[in-house]
Amino acid sequence: MNKEKVVKYFKRLGLEQNLDDIKLDAELLKKIQFCHVMNIPYENIDIVNNIPINLDNDNLFEKMIVNNRGGYCFEINSLFDWFLRELGYKTSSFMARYLRGETQIPMRRHRVIAVTSDLINGRILCDAGVGERAPRFPLLIEEGVVQEQFGETYSFEKDEFLGWVLTDFYKGEWKPFFSFTEEKQLDIDYEMPSFYCEKHPDSIFNKKNIIAIKTPTGRKTINDKMFHIFEGNNVTEIIIENEEMSYEILNEHFFIKI
Repeated sequence: MNKEKVVKYFKRLGLEQNLDDIKLDAELLKKIQFCHVMNIPYENIDIVNNIPINLDNDNLFEKMIVNNRGGYCFEINSLFDWFLRELGYKTSSFMARYLRGETQIPMRRHRVIAVTSDLINGRILCDAGVGERAPRFPLLIEEGVVQEQFGETYSFEKDEFLGWVLTDFYKGEWKPFFSFTEEKQLDIDYEMPSFYCEKHPDSIFNKKNIIAIKTPTGRKTINDKMFHIFEGNNVTEIIIENEEMSYEILNEHFFIKI
């Protein structure tokens, strides 16, 4: 374990942890993922500004932990995976298809983490790299188990082609969220889909700012020039009028200093 980096990571999450007394159970995973989505924002600022994404974990650590930035799924879940392995969890990283809002099967452009340890029964899905409505706590990877958290409801299904399909119950019906198969990936396998997200003309990530962070009762988002605060069923919408206002919102609500 790189204790110096692990201590800085816990501090970035707002957590105090005695490294000599770490219990690698599901409760610690819950605490870590919850604090992760509350403190490290989902953001594509570098992509929009043509700053190349570097998925090397030393670079990601410098960006997100030292410099208090965020990232998008390939960045956040790459570093999250590294952190969990540093703590002593056993992890497998999988390529996923983001299904929400799709009318046909999309390409794989998401990364998720399956976690185990001697103190966990079964496997736990960890994912801190989604800017939309998404779990704040990890989920048990088990078919048909309804899992509720923060007024949201999730369940896994199995599909012959898609593999594991995470669904969420929203507005009265179950809808697919994302899916993954269990072919283990190496870090280098994410370079190509990440480059697609950065540079391809069809990518949604290189057109406008997409920034989000969770709160205990909702989330805050920036979509181009619109700032939204979601609190339960209520939504506050604010137009970002200029660059100075944008910097103030990034600093106050997303803890980002540009």
